[in-house]
Amino acid sequence: MTAQRLTEADLRGRSGHGLIRVSPYLERIRAGGINTRAEPRITRETAASAQIDAENGLGQVAMTMATELAVAKAADAGIAVVGTVNSNHAGAAGLYPAMAARHGMAGVYLAVANANGMPPWGGNSPVLGPNPISIAVPAEHGPPFLLDIATTAASHGAIKVARQAGRPLPVGWVADREGRPITDPDHADDGFLLPIGGYKGSGLTVAAGLLAGVLNGAAFGHEVVDHRVDKVTPTNTGQLFIALRADVFRPLEAVLGDVTRHLRLLRESGSPSGDPLRLPGDHAARLEHEYSRDGLPISPAVRDALNAEAARAGIPRRLQ
Repeated sequence: MTAQRLTEADLRGRSGHGLIRVSPYLERIRAGGINTRAEPRITRETAASAQIDAENGLGQVAMTMATELAVAKAADAGIAVVGTVNSNHAGAAGLYPAMAARHGMAGVYLAVANANGMPPWGGNSPVLGPNPISIAVPAEHGPPFLLDIATTAASHGAIKVARQAGRPLPVGWVADREGRPITDPDHADDGFLLPIGGYKGSGLTVAAGLLAGVLNGAAFGHEVVDHRVDKVTPTNTGQLFIALRADVFRPLEAVLGDVTRHLRLLRESGSPSGDPLRLPGDHAARLEHEYSRDGLPISPAVRDALNAEAARAGIPRRLQ
């Protein structure tokens, strides 16, 4: 299940949360930081809600279970919310609302990131992380609207991709304590991640952390364990998923048709080049189609890391 979620992330262009994560996950497993025999279980439940204790297992497993449970409950109740506690990094946020959209439902995903790096607005202590937010709304034709963002200008995964590729960071991603931009990815941890939209992004980070972390009894703020550095301590990651049946207010056919129409009008609303505008989720859907047809490209660094792990595991096949 984790391999499927990682591959899906790469297929959709979310390379910071794809196969690049295999080696770090295996490092934590070998160090004892992830429970490979976890059996996620429901600890609290109502007709429209549940909490899942992931038992420190792989986050993709817990979040897939949480998403499927929320979708099943929303099919009856119209809306459902499922939280996780004692979870781990679950990869690309957009994968889970996309699952709901395939069932004709809107999906909302919030999580506490597995490493801090940003202070609260106006502060100088990095006690907040790039907490992800993803929202999907299904359409009758074409890809769903699918917003998938970190609440910082860049995620730790995007910085790692830039580091492996030897690319400088864009100005506006990371700054030092005096506010000067840091563009060398090797020195990103010397500064602070910057929020999207200034104080607004900082507020969204806190909101996501309170809803996905504190409501679940999971880590938030000073309690967050940096899984990049500490390979042993359980991260107690918290996640929250909301599934909303698209026909709670109107017939499903009418809703999906109107969503399709509005998305089309937005794409055709005009651009300097005359080309259709790209909405959240469009590029990912196009990449998924192309890579599924033509094969998934991976960087030399990811290829070498996967081959090293294969050799360590005694797997004879190698990626070329």
